[in-house]
Order: sequence, then structure tokens, then C-alpha cells
Amino acid sequence: MGMAALEPTLIVRADIWRLVSFALEPGSRVSVSQSTQTLCLQEATTDIMVNDNSASSQPWPLPPLAKRTSQLAPSPTLALDSLAKEMKRKGISVVNFGAGEPDFDTPAFIKEAACRALDAGFTKYTAVGGTPELKAAICQKLRQENGLDYSPSQVVVTVGAKHALYELFQVLCEPGDEVILPVPYWVSYEEQIRLAGATPVFLPGLPERGLKIDAAQLRTAISERTRVFLLNSPNNPTGAVYSRAELQQLADVLEGASRCWIVTDEIYESFIYTGEPHVSLPSLSPALARRTIVVNGFSKRYAMTGWRLGYAAGPQAVIQAVTNLQSQSTSNPTSFAQAGGVAALTGSQECVHQMVAQFRKRRDYLVDALRTLPGVACPPPDGAFYAFPQVSAVFGHRWHGHLIDSSAALSRLLLEEAHVAVVPGSAFGADQHLRLSYATDEASLEEGIRRLRRFWQEIE
Repeated sequence: MGMAALEPTLIVRADIWRLVSFALEPGSRVSVSQSTQTLCLQEATTDIMVNDNSASSQPWPLPPLAKRTSQLAPSPTLALDSLAKEMKRKGISVVNFGAGEPDFDTPAFIKEAACRALDAGFTKYTAVGGTPELKAAICQKLRQENGLDYSPSQVVVTVGAKHALYELFQVLCEPGDEVILPVPYWVSYEEQIRLAGATPVFLPGLPERGLKIDAAQLRTAISERTRVFLLNSPNNPTGAVYSRAELQQLADVLEGASRCWIVTDEIYESFIYTGEPHVSLPSLSPALARRTIVVNGFSKRYAMTGWRLGYAAGPQAVIQAVTNLQSQSTSNPTSFAQAGGVAALTGSQECVHQMVAQFRKRRDYLVDALRTLPGVACPPPDGAFYAFPQVSAVFGHRWHGHLIDSSAALSRLLLEEAHVAVVPGSAFGADQHLRLSYATDEASLEEGIRRLRRFWQEIE
């Protein structure tokens, strides 16, 4: 039985560079003919020609994908959120505690700034690393709020903070390098580290310290192969916040590790409920600041998750390398989204304060309610907008005959049977826990708790 003509599977265009990177292994060669628009992949003794006007009807087998794709897991949080939304589209009432995004709308003055930019025709390419106006606003924010002094050449604007982290691992890590990663950790860290060819070194947070690491652990973990230490405070998924004293102890250790870069993910810095201000690690040590890259963005603080706007600030050589990589991948972040970013940073921050106040109330309600579930332990998180209850007391029990032997099994039953979406702790390297986001309205919180109580009552 004949096969239809092959459709083009690879096209040499910057906007699908990721497809090419996944299709090639180290040692492959790529040649492009400008006259024929043909891409030739040469690997070992096999030549594969893919032409955009091919009329071949020969049943060529598809070439293999790069091995790195088989090792790449999809984001479990995004997958869960998509599944919950798909169930809702089918008419199923789902309480979604899985989403890591504020339920508030982007403040009106930010949207209006983006609309004005659109109306003014600000729809073309910008500088790869961001507009001068946005980079200046970021520098001012870092100086005023974090005590960090950067020039615009030390800042790159990215397509979300996740994009900044991906690019940083790509430019900082070589195969064989190690990245020290405190556990629990955000789901994408491990995959991004492995994609860069590096190896994550997991450092378990201590229960007596609120699942935070201490200086002694860090000192022991650092080796000649350590290339990066990654710190996320406030933390996703735990909500843990490192105090100034705790950060200073880590900084004292890191000052002696001269071959180690430090990456601080501070995307949740606005969401702290202790009354203490956020402390950025490089502000404690000028020597450490020379090796530290601060990552932040607009998604959480300004409810701009869909705008895809983030940034990194650090040593000029690192920022230039990230900018060069970005120039060959996504190019600049969306032009009019950057106009919204300028408005966000330079306008009133009252919208942020109001959102944080609401999250504090929701946190208190959710934590108190979770503590009423038999066998559940849930200390109040100091930051972010997640509760991270320990639920391992129900492992080994059954729900209507279904064995609960892991956080994945429990979260699957909760979604399928109770129609409550939560994220299994195994996604964060902590199988004894679940993550519940309280970035949702009060009515959904109350309904979700009612469903969880009914489910718990039926555990055998």
C-alpha cells in the first residue's frame, strides 16, 4: 500500500529552532541550501533529505528523535491544569487547586498601556534583550526594592521567568557539571538542568527547618564538579521563605566556592506573610553578587501569566551570553507586552498589596481546613500561594477498594472521583506531600474543602 507524499517535517526557520535541536544529536551535521530550501541531516552513514516541495512517494521511515526527548517529561503541573480545564469544558465541576497562577485579572492600567502601544503601532521587533525603557525600569526596581545595582547591560528581558532559567542553564552548564538543587523543587528545574547536560544534586530540605536546607548541608554538597547552586525563596511548592540570617549562612559557604554560579529564582518575592521584607541573596555579599544571577518576572506579582514576560539580572558576560542565545531562538519578548511591563513596574503597586492581602486570608482558611483532615499535617507557609500538606499517613489505605500508595495515586483519585485537582508531591521530589494552590476564589476553596472532607471520610 503506497504512502502519500511526505510533508515537510523540518524547516530552517528561527521560530521552530527547538524542533531542530530535539531532532539532532551531538555529532550530527546540518547543511542548508538557500537555492533549494533543502535541509540535509548527516549522521554516521545515513543522509536524510527533507525538501519542502518533495513529491517523493517512497515509504521512507521517519528519522529518530534525539535521545534527550525520551528523557524529557512534560510539566506535571501544566498537564494537570490542562486536564482539569478539559474536564470543565465537558461540563464536569472541578475545583482546581493545581494552577500556579493568580485568579485575579491583570490590573487595568497595565492592560491599557499595552493597548496604547498596540494603537501606536508598537508591533515590530525590539532589541533582543528588551526595550531600553523596560530594562531601565527593571534596574530601578532592583535598586529600590532589593538593594541591587545593575546597569541595563546586565539585564535581559525574556519570554517568562521559565525562559530565563532555561537559557541560564544552557549558558552556564556543561555535560558533567553538577547543579545543587534543594528539595522540594519546582517541577521544571530538574528537566532544564538535565537538558543542559548537567546533573542535579538533590539536597533534601529539613522538616525541622520547614523543608529548607542549612549551611552544613550546602558545604557538604559542594564539589569540584559543582557549577550552579539554585535557590528559590519564597519556595514553590512549600511556601518556605529563607530569613536574612539563613541566607547569610548560605552566603558565607558560597563565598568560598569560587567556581560556582548562584541562580536565585525570586518570582514569588511579593508574596510573604511574615511581615519581614524579601531578602535577595546577592544583596548580602558584594563578592557573591559577581557570581549571582537573579531571575524574576511579571506572571505572579501582576497576574500576567499569559503575557510571558520575565527577566534575569547578573554579570554582564552571563547576560550577554543569554542574549546571544535568545537572538538565535525566540528573539525579543513581545513588544507590546514589554510596554505593559514598564507600566507594571513604574505604576502604583497597590494592586499587588491588595492581592497579597487576599492570599493571606485564603492561606489561613485553607491551612486551618486541611488540618482537620485525619492524618494530614500542614504548617502555614510563609510565602508564595501554595499549601504543601503531608499526607503520607493515608498511604497503604484504600478508598472504595483503590489502594493509595503514593501522592500520584491519591491525586489521581481526588481528580477522578472527588473532582478536585491537586498536584502530587512526587512532581516536586517530595512524595509524602500534595500541593494545593490557594490562588483561587473563596467559593472554590470552600467547595474544594467540602469535597476533600467527604473523600477523607470514605478512606478505609
